[in-house]
Amino acid sequence: MRGEEGQVTPFVTLLAVALLLCAGLVVDGGRILAARRQAADVAGGAARAGAQAVSVDELRATNRQTLDPGRARADAEAYLAQAGAKGEVDVEGDTVRVTVHQTTPMVILGIAGLVDKKVTGVGVARTVRGVQEAEQ
Repeated sequence: MRGEEGQVTPFVTLLAVALLLCAGLVVDGGRILAARRQAADVAGGAARAGAQAVSVDELRATNRQTLDPGRARADAEAYLAQAGAKGEVDVEGDTVRVTVHQTTPMVILGIAGLVDKKVTGVGVARTVRGVQEAEQ
C-alpha cells in the first residue's frame, strides 16, 4: 500500500542500535573484566616479589626472618616495571601491598562516548618462614 513505505526503517534502526550496544557491553565488559584480572595478577606477583626480600643480616644475627623494607619496595617496583604496569607499593611490617592501575580503551562503546575505563588490582603478600597452617 502507498503511504506505508519506510515504516520499517525506524524499527530496524532502533534494533540495530540496540544490538550494537549489547555487543559493546559484551565485548567491552569482557575487556574490563580481563583488565581487572590482569591488574590483580600483576599486583599479586609484585607483592610476592617484594615479600621475598628477607633481611639477610637480621636472619643471620637473630635467626628471625624479617622483611627488608627498602629491598622489598625496590623488588616490587622492579616487577611492576618489567610487567609494564604502574602502581603503588606499600611495605608495612612483614606485609607488602601493591595496587596496580590500568586504563582499558573501549572498543565498541567508544562510539557512544565511553572512551576509557580505569581498573585497579590489589595484591598482598606476607613474608613467612617454613610451613604455616592454611589460613581459613
